[in-house]
Formats: sequence, structure tokens, C-alpha cells
Amino acid sequence: MCGIVGYLGNGNAKEIVLDGLERLEYRGYDSAGVGLFDSERKTYRIFKEKGRIDDLKRVINTESAAAGIGHTRWATHGKVTKENAHPHTSRNGRFIVVHNGVVDNFRALRSEYLDAFRLESETDTEIIANLFEVFAAALPVQDAIREGLKRLEGSYALLIMDREDSGTVYAAKHKSPLLIGSAHSGVVAGSDLMALADHADAYLALEDGTFAELRPDGFSLYDLNGGALDYTLREMDAEVVESDKGAYPHYMLKEIHEQPIILRRILDAYTDEEERPDFPNSVLETIRKSGRIHILAAGTSMHAGLVAKPLFETLTEKPAEVHVASEFAHHTPLIDSDSLFILISQSGETADLRACLNRLKDEGYPTLTVTNVRTSTLAREADAFVEIHAGPEIAVASTKAYSAQIAVLSLLAHAAGASGMPMKREISNIAQSIEKFLEQADAVHDHVKSMLEGKSHAFYIGRGVDHAVALEASLKLKEISYIHTEGLAAGELKHGTLALIEEGTPVFALISQPSTALHTQSSISEIESRGGRVLTIGTEDVAEEAHIALRKTHPLLAPLVLVVPAQLIAYYAALELGNDIDKPRNLAKSVTVE
Repeated sequence: MCGIVGYLGNGNAKEIVLDGLERLEYRGYDSAGVGLFDSERKTYRIFKEKGRIDDLKRVINTESAAAGIGHTRWATHGKVTKENAHPHTSRNGRFIVVHNGVVDNFRALRSEYLDAFRLESETDTEIIANLFEVFAAALPVQDAIREGLKRLEGSYALLIMDREDSGTVYAAKHKSPLLIGSAHSGVVAGSDLMALADHADAYLALEDGTFAELRPDGFSLYDLNGGALDYTLREMDAEVVESDKGAYPHYMLKEIHEQPIILRRILDAYTDEEERPDFPNSVLETIRKSGRIHILAAGTSMHAGLVAKPLFETLTEKPAEVHVASEFAHHTPLIDSDSLFILISQSGETADLRACLNRLKDEGYPTLTVTNVRTSTLAREADAFVEIHAGPEIAVASTKAYSAQIAVLSLLAHAAGASGMPMKREISNIAQSIEKFLEQADAVHDHVKSMLEGKSHAFYIGRGVDHAVALEASLKLKEISYIHTEGLAAGELKHGTLALIEEGTPVFALISQPSTALHTQSSISEIESRGGRVLTIGTEDVAEEAHIALRKTHPLLAPLVLVVPAQLIAYYAALELGNDIDKPRNLAKSVTVE
């Protein structure tokens, strides 16, 4: 969720840390801060502020720094205040700490070690800084930090500065992501590869339970007992720089328009010249040998999983189930011994999924991660992973990653099954259909003005995979417009929700499935007879009079085209309301805490 950046070397740490934090703004945050070793004053200085990075910049009066750590906070422990913003210091000021994650036992640690300490914030992070101070009274600094780390339960990615040594920054990682990058000008660290872009030539993604000492000329890696660890750096990926808005006013609009390109990129990656799917045989054999497929995901990725369920069942003839990761982790159903688990995560760092993965690995079930980040924890720790090739997605509200997940899962199900469906041709045609539709995006803007002006509630309805898209469409609208929106199975209207339909209530109806089109039309009539306003989004073969008509496509793949107008509806609704489209309130791009 939060963002971490650190640097020390020959460059200006102030500029590098702030640049890294700005690259991580997409993750969502409510306050920010930096700790800097002021090169001119030869002293450490801390600057913190509520709000955006721009607000923080206005209070920083240090011109240059040889070392620095920074943080964007998304509140978990304590309110959104300047006092709760990071960095946090120990009582005597020696240790300066930024932290991603949640320390589950922070109350017990405070009671056992810090009962006499007066704390300045409501955070668990201040507990960590003071824990280091307690142990440093009797131990060398490296040992003191490791002793503190051993007592933390939960998750953490930490960067630590010691006022007694301006030439070293310490890093530690457990469950929350942290990477270290190396370049000729120094060493940079961050919670996301994006933060390292332009500042590192190569990088290392830290494993759980590792501790690093960063110096201007490199870094050393250890376990929590002080044992030295070997490591191999990876070259920086050029895709990291795909983060410019270009001519678009918002990242979200840019990413909506990138979807045809992404679909073609996926086809290039996973099909051969003869249009046959091309995945590792080991992955396909694992799917074929399984008796049941369980899909685990959260949020938008779970909605992609709901679309994938009938694809796997139809194309592989294996039963598939979709689970909310946060529920599965703590309320696990009965599982067949021959089950395969597919974990879908845009970031590859979703905490709920990590909890599931750890349990599944302990119990010996095969696992496959489908993610956008090949260096992520879920990609590394699962038995296998498949990359969705969506490129960096900056807007908090996911669009192209959702479509990429569905496309990759479609190809995967097709490759593992025995279907004669021309999948490559179908997805290629969908890319063309989306491009054609995006040429008339202004018409969607007009519909939004007509349907949603002055409204605080709305509904999406559909049946089958249309219902799965309705869930994603309603999530997009509520995420960035803050209009309360529900996605419903159309047949469930009469079982309660019709009570909420009144004069002018906006309802968006999705129709792409020939087998249920007439049933959804019947639900539309029920809504209109009670004064509700319905805008129909459908494929031209089954919804000839749709307000937004899309090209005919295979029913199982219809969500790929159906979701695009819904994404635009959310975008234009938020635009009309003047909301922060790319960084909606209270939300984060990567949910790395449970």
C-alpha cells in the first residue's frame, strides 16, 4: 500500500527520494515524509506533511543530501496526521525509520519493552524505532536492529538510518515488498521497481527474513542471525519507464486506450505463428492433471477470476471455483486432494493472497500465480507463474490489467483444453472492436451526463458473465466517482432490490449472452415500469437496440469488450464531479497488508 524510497551515494538524495515517491503516488497515500542527511549542515533533518508530495516539497528547505529515506503513508494505525506520518524516530532520536506493513504484536512489544517510553504518534512504526534503541544500549547497531526484527510479528519493509553513521542505511523485509538497486552513483531502495527507474542499472528483490546494509559503493545481505547471503542482481527492465501520461489528461484514460495494444502483446507472448497457444508444458500439464481448479483473488482480480471460471469449465471440462482471498485465508472450504490453485494479483504482492499461498504450500497443493509483475513475491514463491504483460498500470482503478488477466487466462484455459475455438483470432478481433469503440468515447461522456448528473446511487445488472462484468463495472464507478453502485445478477432484482428502484434511478444493463438476453430484457422492463432509467450496453447480435452497441464476439470473451464502456462511464462520471481520477480517496493500488 504505502511507498518507500531510500538512497545514499554521490547523487542528491533529496531529489532522488522525492522522484521515487512521486513514481509511487499511484499506490495511494494520505501523507508523506522524508529523512535526509543534509550535506551542508552535516546533520539529519526530518520533514513530514499531510496530503500530497507537492505539499511535502513546500516544507523541505534542504537543498542537497547525501543520504535519505522517504515514505508515502496510507493510514492503518492512527489517524491521518503529521505526527503519524513517517519517518518516525526513537526516543533519543538516534534511529530514523520508514515502514510498510503492519506489526501485529506492537501492543505486546510496547508493554514488554517500552512501558516507560513516551510515544509521539499512534503508529506501530514508532514502536519499531524505539525497539532498536532499547537493544542498541547494549549491542552493536547491526545486532541491535536484528534483535528488534526478530521480535516483530506481522509484515514489514523497513529502511533505517542511524544518526551515528551517515554512511549507512539499513534495510529489512518480511512479507512487504522491498527492492535494492545498484548504480554507479550509489544505492537506491524502494518498495516498487518503479521507484528505482532511472536511478539503478540492476536490482535485487529481497526475500523474507533478510537484512541489508546499504553503503554508497554497494550493499551486503544477511539473514537475521548475521549470516552473509549471496545474491545475484537483475538488469533493470525497460518497461519500467512506460509511466508517462503522454497526451492523455489522466493515466486511467491512457490505460483504457492501451487495452488493444496489451491484447496484441499478450497474443505475441503466448501464441505461435500457427495461432497455437504457447505456454510451458509444465504449467499446462499441471492444469490437465488437476481434478478441480480453485481461483483465488481480490477486488478487480477476483472479478477477472469470475470471468475465467466458465472459460476453464468449458474449455478444460474441469470444475472451477472462485474465492475471495481474504475469506479463503481464514475460512478454508473442503479441498479435493487433486486441486490446483490459480492466484490472480495485479501487483503480485497482495497480502491476502500471500497468506493463502503460504498455507497452500505448507499443505502441498500446486500453485500458479497470474500477475503483472514477474519480480513480485507471489510470482517468485508460487510453483509457477504467468505474466500478463500489461506494463505499468499507474491509475489506482485497474483497467488494462483486468483485461490482460482475462486474456491470459482465456489463452491458458484454451491451451490446457481440447477446444477447437480460434482463440487467437477471437482476441485479435476483440482488440479491433475495442479500438473502433474508443473512437466514439465522447458518446459515452454524453450518456454519463444524462444518466448520472445529480445522482448518488446507481446499479449495474447482468446474467452469467455479464453479471461478473457488472460487479467490476460497479466497482469502477464507486472507486473513482464515489457514487454508491451495486452490481447485481439481473434475476435477483425481484428478490429485494426492486424496492430501491424509483423515479430516475440509473441502471446500466449488460447484455451479451444469447441464452439469457430475453431474461435480462424482462428485468429492464421491470425497472422501467417503476420509473428507473436504463442504459443498455450490449453486443449487437443480442442487443440490437442497445444504447451502446458493441461488435459481436464469442459469448465467453464478451467481458473483454463489455467492460470498456463501463470503464469510460466511471472515468467520465469522476471527471464531471472533479474527483482525483488516478488517485481516489482512501484507496491504494497494491494492498500489501491484511
